[in-house]
Amino acid sequence: MDLRLRNLERLDSRAVPLPHGTEVVTRVDRVIGARRVPQGTVGRVTKMDGDAVDVTVVGVGVLRYVRTELTPRRLGQALFAHRRADAWDALRPCVVLDAIVGSRAWGLADASSDEDRRGVFALPLPWTQGLVAAPEDLVSADGSATYWSTGKTAKQALRADPNTLEMLFLPGVTPLDPIGEWMLEARDAFVSTEIHGTFGRYALGQLRRLEQGLRLAEHRAVVLDWLREEPELTIDAVAKKLADLSTRAAPTEADRLHQAKQYIKQLYRSMHDQGLLDANEFAALVRFSRDKAVDFELPRELRPKNAYNLVRLIATATRWLREGTPTFEVEEPLRSRLFAIKRGEVALSEVLAEADAMAPDLEAARRASTLPRRPDVGRIDGLLRRIGEELARRWISRAEGPFGRDAPPAPEVIWNE
Repeated sequence: MDLRLRNLERLDSRAVPLPHGTEVVTRVDRVIGARRVPQGTVGRVTKMDGDAVDVTVVGVGVLRYVRTELTPRRLGQALFAHRRADAWDALRPCVVLDAIVGSRAWGLADASSDEDRRGVFALPLPWTQGLVAAPEDLVSADGSATYWSTGKTAKQALRADPNTLEMLFLPGVTPLDPIGEWMLEARDAFVSTEIHGTFGRYALGQLRRLEQGLRLAEHRAVVLDWLREEPELTIDAVAKKLADLSTRAAPTEADRLHQAKQYIKQLYRSMHDQGLLDANEFAALVRFSRDKAVDFELPRELRPKNAYNLVRLIATATRWLREGTPTFEVEEPLRSRLFAIKRGEVALSEVLAEADAMAPDLEAARRASTLPRRPDVGRIDGLLRRIGEELARRWISRAEGPFGRDAPPAPEVIWNE
C-alpha cells in the first residue's frame, strides 16, 4: 500500500511548485551569447520570483526560465514539492513562534542581506492521528521561511542545535499563541554545555573542511588546464605536477605525491557525482578537459559567507558559556572583522588561523561555565505533554482558531493503484 497526499495522476509537472534546490530539466533552448543551452539540460533551482525561476546550470551559470519551461527531474521531487506546498498553505496559520534570523538578527546585515525567518508551529489534533505522517517542517517556496513542529523543535534544541537555540533565544522572537509563550518560558531547560561542541567545536571542524575544499576547488582549475594542454598526461604525472605546486606540508616526498594523487581522485569522483563526468575514472576527467571549456563558480559551501558565520558561532559559544546567557548581536571589533571576511577580503587560511586562536578561550569558557552539563529533559517532556493536552482540548471543545473549529482538514489518504 502506497499512501500519498494525492494521486500521481493529478500531478502536473509544469505546475508543481519548485522549492529551492530542486533539480529540473529544461523544456526549451536558451542562447547565452554565442552559446546554446539545449532543451533537456539539467539544472538546480536557486531562486523563484513569481512565475520566473532562476536555474543554475553547472558550467554555464544562472539562467532564467518561465515556470512552464521547466520539469522536475524526478517524480519523487514533484511529489515532495506538492506535499511541501500543501503543508505550507494548510498549516501556516498554526505558527506559534516567529523570528527574523540570520545576519539581520546578528547585526551583520548589509544591502544584499535577505530576510530569513524561523519559528515553531503546532499540529492540530487530527493531523497527529491516522495513517498519514504529519509534516515536521513548513518551508516557504523560496526557502526564506522555515518552521519546525513543536516536537521537532524540542528534539533539535535538546541536541543543542545552533539554529534552533538561536531562534528560541533571539530578543525579537515573537509568540503568536500561548503555546509559543510556554516554549519561551521553558527555553532555559534546553541549554547546557553541549553548545561547546555543537557551536564551537563544530565550527572549528567545518572551517578545516572549508580549507580542504578550497584547495580542491583551486586544484580543479589547474588540473583541467594541464589536461587540456597535455591530454597524454597520466594520473601520476599530474600528481607530480600538483605536488610540486602545493604548499601543503608533508613528512616526505612520497607523502606529498600520495596526497596529490588523492586530490585528483577526489576531484573526478566529485565531478562524477555532480553528473559532469560520464564515468568515475581519470580517463573521464581527461575527456572532460578536452571537450568542455568551462569556468566553474566557487561552490556555495566555500563562499566567504560560510566562513564568517562559523567564526561568529565560535564567538557566540564562548560568550554564552562564560556569561551563562546568550548574546547574538555581534559587537566591535569582531563585527568589522566579520564584515571583512564576508566580503572575501580575508584569506581562508587567515580565517582558520584566527579561529584556532579562539579555541583556547572556548575551552576555558567550557571549563568555567555555570551552565548545566545536560539539558533538563524532564521539564521539556512536561512541556510537550502540556502542549499535546492543550491541542486536544481546543479540538474537542471546538475552540476558536486554527487548533479548534478553524483547524485545516487533515490530509486525505489515497490508495494508489
